[in-house]
Amino acid sequence: MKKHVLTLMLGTLLATSAQAAVSDSCQKVRFAEVGWTDIQATTGVARVLLDKMGYDTDSKTVSVPIAYAGLKQNDFDVFLGNWMPSMASIVKPYEASGAVETVTTNLKGAKYTLAVPSYVAKAGVTSFKDLAEHKSEFRGRIYGLESGNDGNKIVENMIHDNAFGLRRFRLVSSSEAGMLSEVKHATQNKDWVVFLAWAPHPMNTKLDITYLKGGDDYFGPDYGAATVRTQTRKGYVATCPNVGHFLNNLTFTVDMENHLMDAIMNDHQSAEDAAKAYLKDHPELLKTWLAGVTNTDGTPALSRWQ
Repeated sequence: MKKHVLTLMLGTLLATSAQAAVSDSCQKVRFAEVGWTDIQATTGVARVLLDKMGYDTDSKTVSVPIAYAGLKQNDFDVFLGNWMPSMASIVKPYEASGAVETVTTNLKGAKYTLAVPSYVAKAGVTSFKDLAEHKSEFRGRIYGLESGNDGNKIVENMIHDNAFGLRRFRLVSSSEAGMLSEVKHATQNKDWVVFLAWAPHPMNTKLDITYLKGGDDYFGPDYGAATVRTQTRKGYVATCPNVGHFLNNLTFTVDMENHLMDAIMNDHQSAEDAAKAYLKDHPELLKTWLAGVTNTDGTPALSRWQ
């Protein structure tokens, strides 16, 4: 009788362990990145934590449209960079078809709109409506990010609509680094420049810039007030609930991301090294981010950090 009970208990333990352990199909977690430092930073944090749990993580840098096409086609599992409302037109068809699912809002208090150096603002350009009369000073250029970027599309729509008299302006597409290089060069010479700017980002402390008012109809109210959402391919959270639970826990603050991005951009650390250093200085975050999450072998995720 005792032997029979022991056998039943062992069987139950093995079954529980098998349920807790991660299936092979969930072992690899594939992230889409889009070349922005904030998404590099948050993806770096996620990868460091998942790697520690025993997952095999990978990330590829692509454009925003390719990131969403990749989620639909099962080339990616997770995207931590759905900036809203600026990406609304891009993500809408994927959400409507069910190809992409939202897990949580991972950042609140962000913003995304056009900005100028503060010496340009002091000269009288404080609003979108002030740009057109100073076309020559701006050389008719608005500096944006990579082709296909949501902010670029908004600027292109403004030019197409002749909003604020901007029809004679043109968008200059570039990488984040390329755009910021142009802005830094302009500020060194006190040249006039207007460009896409956002927070969180170290540009807000390294450069003296002023966000333009009046762009509510295109970038949204309160200087392009934004949130950032975590999204996955269809059915991913249901198939891989442990990663899904972790992603739901993983939220950030503007201050947190500013520190991470500063380490990446100005201290030239990799996203993963910046994440490890930040976690070393802020171990209290682990209790929140890893609550209810397990390693791939079924043990509590927090146990590997103690």
